[in-house]
Amino acid sequence: MANREPKPTINDVARLAGVSKKTVSRVINNSPLLNDATRDKVTAVIRDLGYVPNPQARALALRRNFLIGLIHDNPNAQMVLSVQEGMLDAMKGTEFALVVRPVDRKSPQLFDDIRHFIEQQRLYGIYVLPPVSENDEVARLCAELGCRYVRMGSARLDDEEHLVESNDREAVREAVDKLIRDGHTRIGHVAGPDGFRSAREREAGLREALLAHGLSLPDELRASGNYTFESGYAAAKQVLSQNPRPSAIFAANDEMAAAVLHAALEQGLEVPRQLSILGFDDTPIGAHIWPPLSTVRWPIRAMARSAAFKLIQPDRAAEHKSFFRSELVERASTAPFKG
Repeated sequence: MANREPKPTINDVARLAGVSKKTVSRVINNSPLLNDATRDKVTAVIRDLGYVPNPQARALALRRNFLIGLIHDNPNAQMVLSVQEGMLDAMKGTEFALVVRPVDRKSPQLFDDIRHFIEQQRLYGIYVLPPVSENDEVARLCAELGCRYVRMGSARLDDEEHLVESNDREAVREAVDKLIRDGHTRIGHVAGPDGFRSAREREAGLREALLAHGLSLPDELRASGNYTFESGYAAAKQVLSQNPRPSAIFAANDEMAAAVLHAALEQGLEVPRQLSILGFDDTPIGAHIWPPLSTVRWPIRAMARSAAFKLIQPDRAAEHKSFFRSELVERASTAPFKG
């Protein structure tokens, strides 16, 4: 049996590139502490040799696996899927892998569970979704364990290195302002779940828009959901049972907005002639239902991609965005009020 050629090592790369092992390691780890000429020279040698870094050896040296954890307690499966897609976009072509861990934010063992997850998996870093991300104890726990973290929020929760945030309140205020300028004065709301900062921010945007026009949100036109289709359907039936019913409804996410549409059609209402419906997220469901859903686009995938880059390239965290603007996407589910 013929002897196999020995695999190239980091020493071979360093020797042929005329640099130290430490410099090669910096290139492999995407360190900014190199000039472009050195980085290009080492990268070319790595490519020509076919050198593949040993992730197990690197993990042992760093006392961390090349795993990024995603922690969530979110009933909206499409949102979580979009987050995963964004994180995997950032990890493509790297040695990093994604580990997803759902948790129960109401459990008395929540932080013991997160601690166990981080320690057992020896995570390189974690990305934490709302509403768990809104608890400052997460940041303190990560600091104690020496684990990198990024929190997702609908408002400012942390410094830029540890945060990706969106302008939910402002975006909803602008979207509802458009409804009001189109003649809608009786606007209902299918709210998000208690305990979610995103739900509070979005409802605050609705109320601010109404107040700016001398309007309000009557209690009978507000019902809470849980960011799921089923909960949105029950809330929509409650709001639509009022007399007079609203001429428009803002639902705090697209899943519940789709449920509002279902409930409206079930009652024989024409959308948007008799009822305008506005959602939030711009997930695929919004474009696939009929009529297509007017919604506020929440750049979930881009936020997750940036968060992952902040985690896997900590020396370059400042290069990756922290603030992401949401904006209205008008489709066929909203129209001017006809009276």
